[in-house]
Amino acid sequence: MASFILIHGSWHGGWCFDLVAERLRAGGHEVIAPDLPGMGGDEAALRAVSLQGWADFVANLCRAAQQRPVILVGHSRGGLVISQAAETAPEAIDALVYLCAMMLPSGMSRAEFKALESPNPAFDAIIAPVHGGAGSAVDPVSGAAVFAQLAPAQLVAEAMARLVNEPHTPRSTPLQLTPERYGQVPRTYIECTEDRAIPISSQRRMQQASPGAKILTLNADHSPFLSMPEELAQMLLSLV
Repeated sequence: MASFILIHGSWHGGWCFDLVAERLRAGGHEVIAPDLPGMGGDEAALRAVSLQGWADFVANLCRAAQQRPVILVGHSRGGLVISQAAETAPEAIDALVYLCAMMLPSGMSRAEFKALESPNPAFDAIIAPVHGGAGSAVDPVSGAAVFAQLAPAQLVAEAMARLVNEPHTPRSTPLQLTPERYGQVPRTYIECTEDRAIPISSQRRMQQASPGAKILTLNADHSPFLSMPEELAQMLLSLV
């Protein structure tokens, strides 16, 4: 039996994986889906967050996992976190899974990659800075059509109501990765073809910039844990 450690993306929390976690646990697997420290905090809490701090937090979860293999999954911005966690503790991680996530090369930040992407005005329009730029927030009404246009309406409404402030620092921090550590952990990229937050063109640009990952495809939006939980769970189980 495996341990699945599921790392949420921007503005979300571990709750977003509830439907998938239920299916993985039904097969006897351990599932850990934490809220990353500092999410939803005040200005001081948001400014205290660092990418390495999140990576250390996740690395410790991997070290403490009760079952092997340890499969570390990152959604969206969570891809930055799992990459840096793999650099920190490659011995504790058997596989990385990027779920329509930021899979960037060493030396690049999320903010730098944004400058390389095609314009995405629909996504940009739902984001606003908070606490003097220490973080950002999402418009929960407009966000639904960008994050989860294919998911059941009630699930989407509940999810949008739970979004919280996102710290700014991790997205502006370049990854620091080496072939000897991060590079030794097998990677899978689950691309989502109907994603409006990180369009498929951006996902495939990242795959080209960081070659070597196994590529799987879901015809899903940016929230496959809501729109296709059964298919996503089965895809994750196929990697054990």
